[in-house]
Amino acid sequence: MSGAGETPVESHRATDSAPCELAHWIGGRPVRGGEPGVDVLDPATGAVVARAPLAVASEVDAAVDAAAAVQRGWGETSLARRAVVLFAFRELVNTNREELAATISREHGKVLGDARGEVARGLDAIEFACGIPHLLRGGATAQASTGIDLRDVRQPLGVVAGITPFNFPLMVPMWMHPLAIAAGNAFILKPSEQDPSVSMRVAELWRQAGLPDGLFNVLHGDADAAAALVDHRGVAAVSFVGSTPVARRVHEVGRITGKRVQALGGAKNHLVVLPDADLEQAADAAASAAYGSAGQRCMAVSVVVAVGEAATPLVAEIAARARAIRVGPWTDPEAEMGPVVSAAARDRIVRAIEGAVVAGADLVVDGRMSAAPADGGGFWVGPTLFDRVEPEQAIYAEEIFGPVLVVVRVAGFDAALELIRANPYGNGASIFTADGGAAREFESAVPAGAIGVNVPIPIPVSYHSFGGWKDSMFGEQGVYGDAGVSFYTRLKVITSRWPDSARRGVDLGFPASE
Repeated sequence: MSGAGETPVESHRATDSAPCELAHWIGGRPVRGGEPGVDVLDPATGAVVARAPLAVASEVDAAVDAAAAVQRGWGETSLARRAVVLFAFRELVNTNREELAATISREHGKVLGDARGEVARGLDAIEFACGIPHLLRGGATAQASTGIDLRDVRQPLGVVAGITPFNFPLMVPMWMHPLAIAAGNAFILKPSEQDPSVSMRVAELWRQAGLPDGLFNVLHGDADAAAALVDHRGVAAVSFVGSTPVARRVHEVGRITGKRVQALGGAKNHLVVLPDADLEQAADAAASAAYGSAGQRCMAVSVVVAVGEAATPLVAEIAARARAIRVGPWTDPEAEMGPVVSAAARDRIVRAIEGAVVAGADLVVDGRMSAAPADGGGFWVGPTLFDRVEPEQAIYAEEIFGPVLVVVRVAGFDAALELIRANPYGNGASIFTADGGAAREFESAVPAGAIGVNVPIPIPVSYHSFGGWKDSMFGEQGVYGDAGVSFYTRLKVITSRWPDSARRGVDLGFPASE
């Protein structure tokens, strides 16, 4: 890696006096990038808190080479020894959970309670991966045919990569790398350039846990770095989370280059409320799921489908909760919702709100300026609520990815189902009702990867799998759980027969069981 030099391991830690200078993490050590980087901002103030390099092709090659050099040895390491490293890593993440949460909040903007929840869900994924000896246990059939035994084993793919978004800078990568590494692969992470610092701390924790150098690498960068990983012939698989157009492109290019690809895209998650539902509970759930993390979650509820007579009282209940939410920086212990991640995100969300007003939607709660601090710093949009939105309006059709909730009124349950079926996204959907029959029909009829019954954000725990349908996911398998084990391994079936003096001679017939 010509011209590259090592930086102190602590260089990614923010200080009050100056932004920290991030490095890539390649081969078990921080390596300075050779190209000018990008500023990482605190969304609550707009201040620069770090600078991250932008990886170029030679640095991508170096990371792939470092990973490939050690992967085969790791893949031949016993499952028991791998599990020891996973358990140590889990304990280190748990011990440092407050520091990790603060690092997330500083660069993402989400409040500390939300960041702590992200770390907790990341720990869930590590704990699942700790069971790798059981997860990779193969099957066997003795005497499948006379004197012939069969067994199947799962083997690692090699070098795999994760390209992850800003909204969960710790949790989403942990859906990927603990299980990939436990399965015997080497991993290259390309985190979002908007909040990359926590990935460097995770790299340190992997090293402290005893993971051999080169098995976990971090490349900072933008779309060019991501494209270089997707194109690279030395990368066997890519896991991606981001927008639908990019997810579709990653899937197409990855498959052309012979990779396994799981690419999670956008979402428009619906919450259906029937008239028999507990409306206060439904309003609590809608406000929590729509405005948590400023709506910047792939499973955030962005559409409430209010059925029949539930609509008017439900909108009033949600509006009261939206107005009561305390918006502030992550350093405010009373804050419930922080800013959006960037000025570009804020401006895009504000334009969407303005467009919906022009289109005739009923603006019940306007968050455009309500959260802005007196000094004008940061990227603020408060909770926003629209009523009487029509499906043809852009505020319904497009993914807003901000604290904007729209209410669509429909006459009955069947109309609610048709609305969801017609939407191009299929990440998740929920129903609030006391009617078990309606809930069972909803579970079966809705084309989405995650269904909630009186649960607004139905993200499965780590021992189940998660993945959307339709334009919300491209690829064959979901992330984490058993689907993740399958994604990061290849199945090999071994047929064996030992020498038998009674079985000799040429036989050109097709093998058949006897």
